[in-house]
Formats: sequence, C-alpha cells, structure tokens
Amino acid sequence: MGTHARAQEKKAPRRGRRRILDYPRAGRRGVRRWLPSWRQCLGSFALFVVTVATLFICVYVSVDIPDENAASRREANVYYWSDGTQMVSTGEVNRQNVELDQIAPSAVDAVIAAENASFYGDSGVSPKGLARAAVNMVRGQETQGGSTITQQYVKNTYLSQDQTVTRKVKEFVIALKVDRKKSKDEILKGYLNTSWFGRGANGIEAAAHAYYGIPAKKLNPSQGAFLAAMLKGAELYDPSGGSANRERARGRWAWILDREVQVGLMTKKERAKHRTFPEPRRQSRSTSLGGQTGYLVDVANRYVRQHTGLTDKDLARGGYQIHTTFDRTKVRDLERAVRRVLARDIDPKKRAADKDVQVGAASVRPSDGAVLALYGGPDATEHFTNNADTSGVPAGSAFKPFVLAAALEHGIPYRMPRIADAGFQASGGVRLAVTADSAYTPDGTLGVLPDGRDPDHPTLAEALVSGGNATYVRLGKDVGRQKVRDTAVATGLLRQSMARLEPTFSIGTSTPSAIRMATAYGTFANDGVRHDPYSVTKVVKDGTELPGLDVPAAQRALDPQVAREVTGALRAGGKRLGLRAAAGSTGDQDRLKSAWFTGFTKDMSTAVTLFRVRAGEPQLLPLSGVGGAKSRRGNVFPPRIWAAYTGESLRAR
Repeated sequence: MGTHARAQEKKAPRRGRRRILDYPRAGRRGVRRWLPSWRQCLGSFALFVVTVATLFICVYVSVDIPDENAASRREANVYYWSDGTQMVSTGEVNRQNVELDQIAPSAVDAVIAAENASFYGDSGVSPKGLARAAVNMVRGQETQGGSTITQQYVKNTYLSQDQTVTRKVKEFVIALKVDRKKSKDEILKGYLNTSWFGRGANGIEAAAHAYYGIPAKKLNPSQGAFLAAMLKGAELYDPSGGSANRERARGRWAWILDREVQVGLMTKKERAKHRTFPEPRRQSRSTSLGGQTGYLVDVANRYVRQHTGLTDKDLARGGYQIHTTFDRTKVRDLERAVRRVLARDIDPKKRAADKDVQVGAASVRPSDGAVLALYGGPDATEHFTNNADTSGVPAGSAFKPFVLAAALEHGIPYRMPRIADAGFQASGGVRLAVTADSAYTPDGTLGVLPDGRDPDHPTLAEALVSGGNATYVRLGKDVGRQKVRDTAVATGLLRQSMARLEPTFSIGTSTPSAIRMATAYGTFANDGVRHDPYSVTKVVKDGTELPGLDVPAAQRALDPQVAREVTGALRAGGKRLGLRAAAGSTGDQDRLKSAWFTGFTKDMSTAVTLFRVRAGEPQLLPLSGVGGAKSRRGNVFPPRIWAAYTGESLRAR
C-alpha cells in the first residue's frame, strides 16, 4: 500500500457500534467533549417535561376528591375534674353556614383582595405556592406557601393541616378538580364558611357575631376588612390579645382597604370614608362556660398553650381531652363562700361605694403546686376578666412576708451602732442577724426591745398584721429592695408583676395574681421549697398523650429555717384574727385600692383579694365606705371569705 493510501486510511473514522447516548461526545476534544449539543439539551428538557407530565397525570388520576362532610367534621374539647369526672364539653364547633348573598359584598371583596385577588380568573391553584413548598422542604422549613382561596378551601374541607409536600401536592390536585367541579361562588362560600377567624369562630357568620355582635350581611366595609385581617392569624391580630396585636391588626386592616383600591374592588372615594379603626367588642364566651367554668377553662387553656405548643386555633378544632387539677368540691365551696359574704355584707342598692365590687381567689396545693380551685368573678359569660389570674391589683401588706423573708435570708448591712442587749453578732462586721422578734428601737437600731412589746415600736412579726408600714418601709431599705424583689420572685411571684423599687415597694405596690400569691405563701408552708402552679395533668388527642405536661420540678427558694420563721410569724398573726392557720392581709394603714388575705391550712394555700373596678375603666376605684364604716376599707371581707371557705373559725372584726 502506498503512502497516500495509508494517509487516507488514517483520516477515515473508524466504523463501529453507534452509542445510544453520545456523551461524552465522540470526535470532540477538550471542553467541547463535555458540552452537550443543542439536540441533547432539547432532548433532556423534553424528557423532563414528559416525566413530570406523566407523574402529574398519575397523581391526578389517583387522587380523588374526598368526602367533605367527613373531612371537615370537628370534635368538641372535653375538660375533666381532678377526680376524672367530666367538667364540661365545649360543644360543637361555633359555625353557622350562610349563603354568599347573606354576606356583605364589601366583606367578600375584602377577603378576595387580601387572600387571592385573581380568584375569579385563575384555575384554582398556585404553581408558585407548590414550588415554594418544595423549596422550603429542602431547606427544612415549613412548607406553607401562597395558596389560592380554592386551595385554602380544599385544605379546610378535605385535608389535614399538616405542612408537608405530600399534603400540598394533594391540595394542588384536588383544588384543580374542585375548580372544575364547583363554581367560583360555591368555592368562595365554602371558604368563608370554613375559615378560622379566632374567638372560637369558624366561618364569617360566627366571626361577625363574635367581633361585632351582628350578622355577616350587616358588616360595613371597614369591619369586613378587619375580619379579612383575622384570616392571617387571629392569635396575632385579635386586639383582645394586647397592644401589639392591636397594632398589627390596624396595619393589616389599613393594608387590606388600600389593596381593595389597588385591585379595583373599592374606589378611592369609598376608601377615604374608612379612616377610623373598627374596634371589635370585648371577647364573649358561650353560655356553656357560665359561672366559674369559663374561668377554669381559661386557665387550663392558657397552661396547655404555654406547655404543649398548641395554639388557640389548634384547640378550636377540638378533639382534645384535657385533664385538670381542679377539685370540684373546692371550686363549689369557694364560690359559695364568696357569694355568701358578698350577699351579707355588700349592698349596692344601699351604698354607692358597694357598686362595682369584685373578688378574685385561688387555692394551690403547696406540696406540688396543683391549682385546686379559683374564683374568677360572678360569671364568665358576663364578667370576662379572670379575677383569679389577673394583674393590676396591688398586694398591700400581704407583700410584707417577702420583705421579712429577705431580711431573715440576707441579714441587714451593719451600718448602725449595736445596742448591748440586742444579742446579735455581726458576721465579719458586715451583717446584722435578724429575727421575727426584732424591732426598730427608738434610737434607730434593729434589735430586741429590753422591755418587751412596745406599741410604738412593733416587732417585725407584729408589723405583719396590724400597722407597721413604716417598719417595713425601713426594713426593705435596709435589706435592699432588689433583694426583696428577688426573694418574692424566688418564692413564686412573677417578675413582671413587680412594681418599681421605690420606698413603698416593700408595703405592696406590686400586683401579683391570686394564683401566684397562693403559690408564694405555699412556699413558706412547704419549708421554703417552691412548686410552680400547674392546672393540667395531661392532654389526650386521638388516644395519644401530648408531651410537655410533667409536674413542675421543685425548687429551693428559701432556707428551711427562714421559711419556718416566716410561717411562725404568720401563724401568730392568724391567731390574732381568730384563725389557726397562717395569714397575711392588707393592714389598717394601707391606702391602696385593694384588700387581700392569704393563708394556708395543712394542705392548701389560698389567696383572696377584693377591689372595685368599673367595666371599661382600667383604674381601680377607692374602697372607702365599702361595706359600711366598720369595714376598714374592705379589709374585713377577704378574711371572712377565706374563713367561710376553709371552715376556719373567725372572730368578728
């Protein structure tokens, strides 16, 4: 073979079996060998589209529209007494289904503008929302995305509330089918009847009554925009939840009205008429929660939310069995004691000062912190504030035991000349020991009076019950008001209820709840060991017990000897009132607008408070003249209620 022929043969490509996928590409060198051709790119894309379409068709065919009645059925929550018997069932879901023409058109427009402006023109789904759910799943976040009204209706009516991609895909497919099967008006009606608006209201009709006391067809554009804001999450936007909620609601409400103008559902002229925020009425309760039951359920629900992570919306869906610590007999006896004393001693028709009198009370078991009973007000369906678990009522002289405990625990900085008969030894020349028998002597030192009891210079124990405000103002200053505050918090009061550290701090300007006062006094009774209050022992859903409801662990708050000495001083004060049990009450020198009595028997600590407040006014009213001239500004009534409740004998005061 010649040279030319061999060269031609060398240039000719070799023939062999052709590859199905020419990748890496033959006959290419360097980077070009690894770059796919345009045919390969187009083929890959076509294959991806065909695969996705095939999968979608398979899912679309396999997923049917479920039975909406079965899927949207809601259960009641059942609450149980401590003995396992049923306290109350909250009943069926608060929902009244209405037709679309029974809803104010302006409210419908507000919902559409806020939730899905393209509702009447879309196919019922949001591909972006599904894509966002997939991305969030990859990131380990919640899969919730921007769903259409149709998708939200499907979720409310046919599916669970689980935030998973599987549920989102089902929602997407069912929404497509529902959009083809139902008219837009039917879907919108279903959505408005099944959506959660807060305050126990499922559906816009129930929501209109819950927030404004009117049917949905009477909602004005401003009110309709407010209810549309609740769809974002009533727990964050219901103004009854506090000032932060109110500000969020106001901002969302204004945005929705502006959005209606933007999407052509409201004119600028109409928008200009709605500049004042439509304040909803105060939250009401169903009649099944009348008497003390509503207050008990309120405390139990709050505890469940704090310790299980459940929300109001979760609880409103129902199906929970909630076992409480409440003792049915003690709740009944406490209510009877309050009603008996008020009926006998308080007469609003006779005395103007007897109007607007309120009582709050709570009993806690010191050995473990269980809340056994409470009195929250005359009726939970009429008086909505829970007086047993409220703040804003100053403790007065009932706060003094915490000052005494701080002095016993920490001593007094040794800044004064010692008196020879005080019998105290300074610890390293820094601190002076304190006992309940200590008294401020005429020369200003703290010691034991050589001549015994002196009405002008009461001992620390004597000053707990009658008079002694000046003694405790001085004692708080000498110990250090910050130490007093820390001691009070350690025994069970909440730090947020503590007042400013001013001179009067030591005589009770702080505003603890009755539950927390009973808890803190229980720490004295329990030799200085604190148990935080708890009101729920377990919550069961679909046969499974929820975690997070273990009994709170015990914590050492005070030295045992300190707790016993405070208890001894309290018992001595109780005997002066004709009581065997420990007691602490607001004193005759108190000028605060409240009266307290807190005491404990062998296995129960109970706090009772009395005050005056007019509905809609945050400030407490004076107690002067309540119950007549001899009531000592109402101070006689809390111990009478306490004694009537516990069965203790009490001398007439």
